[in-house]
Amino acid sequence: MEFFRIRRDIPFMRHALVLNAISALTFIAAVFFIANRGLHFSIEFTGGTVVEVTYAQPANIDRVRAAVESLQFGEVQVQNFGTSRDVLIRLPARADLKQADMVGRVLSELCKAEGSSVSTQPVKSDKGIETSGPVCGEVGLEKVRLQRSEFVGPSVGSELARDGALALAVTIVGIMVYLALRFEWKFSVAGIIANLHDVIIIVGFFAFFQWEFSLSVLAAVLAVLGYSVNESVVIFDRIREAFRKYRKLTTQEVIDHAITSTISRTIITHGCTLMMVMSMLVFGGPTLHYFAVALTIGILFGIYSSVFVAAAIAMWLGVKREDLIKATSREIDPDDPNAGAVV
Repeated sequence: MEFFRIRRDIPFMRHALVLNAISALTFIAAVFFIANRGLHFSIEFTGGTVVEVTYAQPANIDRVRAAVESLQFGEVQVQNFGTSRDVLIRLPARADLKQADMVGRVLSELCKAEGSSVSTQPVKSDKGIETSGPVCGEVGLEKVRLQRSEFVGPSVGSELARDGALALAVTIVGIMVYLALRFEWKFSVAGIIANLHDVIIIVGFFAFFQWEFSLSVLAAVLAVLGYSVNESVVIFDRIREAFRKYRKLTTQEVIDHAITSTISRTIITHGCTLMMVMSMLVFGGPTLHYFAVALTIGILFGIYSSVFVAAAIAMWLGVKREDLIKATSREIDPDDPNAGAVV
């Protein structure tokens, strides 16, 4: 489906050198900030305390977050876990406080926010089930119950970081193999450089602004890898088709035609995706905020890199008609007026 069609090819590759230089400077700046400022890792990577509480009624996440942040423990994460009544709270590691003390203070503050106090006497939930232990409420009425608390050590965080890096490396290798098998090694190199460009730019933003880098952000980075390579594959496929169809065009003209012919598709695809991501950014709350931020940056730079990084690098590497059609040069299409022509 196309909303419009551009009849005259836009000379994108005429400006490839200048835009590639800008891309290189942006990439170097991102690497600089990553190396000097580092990433502000969440407690999934650095370790901390996980507290799970259950409310008698659907929890007010904003009120819970405000209550926990008032304790000034540092960066905390508050989100629903399972149902609207279950809340998961992540607290950073503190050398001056024991886990039991942190959990007790959190529960006390949550009780205060609900207009109650911590009780260890048996109370009844709204289902009539009698429970004991640290809960908020009076006899016969339970408001908040502590389900569990556990400490996530730094060793677990380092394991997550290692597994995340391994997942990223495997994804990159898989993309390179796929592009090399489907197209040609020059496109494989160009595509993976464009993908790494997107990943480093995203991570560079998080390093520069010291945004929290969590597992959800890592998931967004991996999603951007697949999303960006899809756009590159579409352009590469159009380049291959144009080489077969327009035999008198130069490589630069073929690439310009391929990119121009995919503009309508790009606007539809990325426009719809951005609407969804922006909805998460605006309405998703703090839990999805940085996940949506990473996706937004990745989508915007993915459009740019597919055109001015992947396609341009393939041009600089000297991709030509013979690289893409030599494997099928003996095939004859009976409907092709040029069938049997020597390639």
